[in-house]
Amino acid sequence: MTMIEKEWAERVRASVATRTPLCLRGGGSKDFFGCTLAGERFDLRANRGVVAYEPTELVVTVCAGTPLAELEAVLADKGQYLAFEPPHFGPGATVGGCVTAGLSGPRRASAGAVRDFMLGVKLLDGRGEVLRFGGQVMKNVAGYDVSRLVAGSLGTLGILLEVSLKVLPRPVAEATLRFELDEASALRRVNEWGGQPLPVSATLWQHGVLHLRLSGAEAAVQAACARLGGEALDDATAQALWTAAREQTLPGFALEEGEVLWRLSLPSTAPALGLPGRQLVEWGGAQRWLAGAIDAQAVCA
Repeated sequence: MTMIEKEWAERVRASVATRTPLCLRGGGSKDFFGCTLAGERFDLRANRGVVAYEPTELVVTVCAGTPLAELEAVLADKGQYLAFEPPHFGPGATVGGCVTAGLSGPRRASAGAVRDFMLGVKLLDGRGEVLRFGGQVMKNVAGYDVSRLVAGSLGTLGILLEVSLKVLPRPVAEATLRFELDEASALRRVNEWGGQPLPVSATLWQHGVLHLRLSGAEAAVQAACARLGGEALDDATAQALWTAAREQTLPGFALEEGEVLWRLSLPSTAPALGLPGRQLVEWGGAQRWLAGAIDAQAVCA
């Protein structure tokens, strides 16, 4: 055990003895996410730093309190990245918050979710004991892959101390195409393209416009652009668009008084919803956002 782990283990055992609930918190960038919590705040940011990184093995092990931006900078220096494109929601985002929130960005449908990139974890459980699951290599699990359960667990399984993540080389080329289509036509096109050998890495439909991101080898991206047509966005505009989609800062996410935001998880082949309100469609149709003064009964019908 490190000194931090010993101190934290003692605090956990003390809280158990006094039946005092602990509210785990990193940078606070995702305080809005999940249920409102009560308890003694437990700041986890002191446990930070890269434990091990082997670019040739495509694996990084990092302490959970490490700023997410710091890890991404280390990976970018080697031409690698977190392929699930985790949202930050603020400068204080940590790797632990990224993993335990289990949120993925625009590349989710093509690359996978947070859990798909988890190789191993080190936890401090509710009895103050350190547990390890998984490891630091691609094929390391015999039996239950417990480490993946931590993704999206919101700290309910223990304090995340370290996590080993699979990383990928950053695509050599990227291009974003723009098409003016209604929702039904956009969904039909996206599903057609999904069954073809195209380097599609993200899709986004809003306000009658479909954006399609292509990522991969230079030749593959150029060939796809020539085949699909559409209007190509310049790099700066495309980067701003996908960052806003990842961080949920697009106009469609802005709410006025009395409005609510619904997140709908649907089969990608589901038709256009035909519901009132502002709609935003991601992940090839599998994730849809609905904003407005919308009655719950209408959404759930």
